[in-house]
Amino acid sequence: MDDGSALIVALLGGTALLLYGVRLVGEGLQRAAGTRLRHILQTLSGNRLRALLVGAGVTAVLQSSSATTVMLVGFASAGLLSLRQTIGVILGADIGTTVTVQLIAFDLTRVSPLIVFGGWLLGAVGRGTVAYIGRAVLGFGLLFLGIRLIAEGTAPLRENELFREVLTALIDQDLVLLVIAAAFTALVHSSAATLGIAISLATAGLMPLEGAIPVILGANVGTAATALLASAGANVEARRVAVAHALFKVGGAAVFLPVMEAFAGLVAVSAPGDVPRQIANAHTVFNVALALLFLPFASYAADVITRLIPERAERKEGAIYLDPRALDTPALALGQALREVLRMADLVVASLKDALRVLEKDDSDLLRAIRRRDDQIDRLEEDVKNYLTQLRAQSLTEEQAERETALLFVVVDFEAIGDVIDKQLMELAEKKIRGHHSFSEQGSREIEDLHAKVTENLELAIAALAAGDRSIAEKVLRHKSPISELERRYRQSHMDRLRAGLKESIDTSSIHLDVLLGLRQVNSFATGIAYAVLGRHLPETDLPGEAAS
Repeated sequence: MDDGSALIVALLGGTALLLYGVRLVGEGLQRAAGTRLRHILQTLSGNRLRALLVGAGVTAVLQSSSATTVMLVGFASAGLLSLRQTIGVILGADIGTTVTVQLIAFDLTRVSPLIVFGGWLLGAVGRGTVAYIGRAVLGFGLLFLGIRLIAEGTAPLRENELFREVLTALIDQDLVLLVIAAAFTALVHSSAATLGIAISLATAGLMPLEGAIPVILGANVGTAATALLASAGANVEARRVAVAHALFKVGGAAVFLPVMEAFAGLVAVSAPGDVPRQIANAHTVFNVALALLFLPFASYAADVITRLIPERAERKEGAIYLDPRALDTPALALGQALREVLRMADLVVASLKDALRVLEKDDSDLLRAIRRRDDQIDRLEEDVKNYLTQLRAQSLTEEQAERETALLFVVVDFEAIGDVIDKQLMELAEKKIRGHHSFSEQGSREIEDLHAKVTENLELAIAALAAGDRSIAEKVLRHKSPISELERRYRQSHMDRLRAGLKESIDTSSIHLDVLLGLRQVNSFATGIAYAVLGRHLPETDLPGEAAS
């Protein structure tokens, strides 16, 4: 193999190892942290400094500002966080991601094989969190191994006069370097990977600090692409979060670009003679300065971005929270799937409430709206099931696999409730409207009472699902028998009116009894949701002719 081929192999192989190492580090630490980081982000207050610290801390663990920002986009899309709450987190995330680059700047390339072995050993003998930490350590080992391969492979270029002239000319083209770095970062979704390559070249003596600073600026701008892609098709608040991230990065680059020479001189003092460390320090200083510059104006920035991206009527026929790019981060993907399931739940509850009005008021327009809504519920069921099926192909923790299974059961139950409303209750409503029938006064009160109790129990089941609260789920199960008994009592009451010869009861007998049965079926599926929250996933069979569960 000639020198040129060896150089290409070193660059390609080293870059591949570096990228794969960064990915392993992120995956390992994210899975070791489980869902705790999501919950921390979800409970943010409006305190800007606290949001900054949380963003920095979460990203230091995730090792990816892109992952944190995509998570924020998901929360904003779900209505859990506002733009004002996320700005501090975004700026903090940019500080947190500098931890990775600081670690890369340590000269651990000589012991990288030992780090790889240590990570493999932890992954092989450990279980749960230990195994995921092992995966992260393995990633760091591969990352340093990649840096070593690039540095050693490109070292001979220091003596190549032509390459030195080309590099000198390129270093003078600040904007070109910035654009190349931004494009590469957007492609690989990791500023750490881009800066890892810059540090590799610096280790080989090929990348001076003056040439690395445009790369640093470009790498930071490039991270905004991931969040912008994640916000595509999401609601207006999610798009505002993504645009805020992009504007901060582009704004920071615009501020630093004209003063790069002075900035390089300042950073050079922080680690004399150690260019890799200078690159890491420049990355940290840039992001800390960005936070100091923009955090005091967070509220003003939120107002400006809100005006730039105003509210508009948005169609939400299909899934809006299911981002395929989040599948590589199971904790995030499960959170997005849950938001979509809860959106589906809102549609089901709305249909159940409207169904009573149709039965009482013979509202044909509302009946047709319920049927259109059921088409949307069916579509969401397919979208969520397909998404969770794709997620199952990922390496899930035991807890994540359990949540994925529970959501599959739940989404089927919600679709079944939608079918009961559409194909049973609305069929009965049509029959009642066509026949110009009316329920008796007492019969109407009984249907209304049973409907209220079933709706309340369904909403409790949804609350248990949203909060993962086992105590609420147990409460739903305790309501199951009383509601079933109430349905039987009202069935008997209707029979008594039939025997008494009440005309309204005679005219609507089959409709009335089937409405009671339909509401009992809805409650049966609601308890199925509670069972899923408890991890029992038992089919509900509390219907006539079936064994009680």
